[in-house]
Amino acid sequence: MMAKNTLNNRPYRPCVGIALFNKDGKVFVGERIDTPGAWQMPQGGIDQGENIKIAALRELKEEIGTNNARLLTILPDTIKYDLPAPLKDTLWNGKYAGQEQTWVAMQFEGKDTDIILDADERPEFSKWQWVKIEETLDLIVPFKRDVYKQVITSLRQT
Repeated sequence: MMAKNTLNNRPYRPCVGIALFNKDGKVFVGERIDTPGAWQMPQGGIDQGENIKIAALRELKEEIGTNNARLLTILPDTIKYDLPAPLKDTLWNGKYAGQEQTWVAMQFEGKDTDIILDADERPEFSKWQWVKIEETLDLIVPFKRDVYKQVITSLRQT
């Protein structure tokens, strides 16, 4: 059963977030096409009944053109966030209060040239880079900053 936001009785969208690490221990971030200047790690919805690992690999393939990665860990606790007011009624047709994310850490096993941002018919990112995970806090949109702090803390504990 989907958790609901008690203020507006809308469910949270089940989502997987992916901390994709390269061989140097840096994480992948992409700049959102729809929000220039806003960078994020790959993420996306989990289909009904879909396994977390399968969802993560599917999202990588859709968003960065490759899923050449192996699962390192699935963080045990989900993280919820609410959408800011201007997005609540427009994003996902106003169906969700925000997202309930399950985060995974994955090791990228490909080459940088395998990353093709426009491999999907609806690309999400305009450019990408590898950064230290702490740097994501300065790159992410402010309403997701607490989520990224929790992800970083949880990954350090694993």
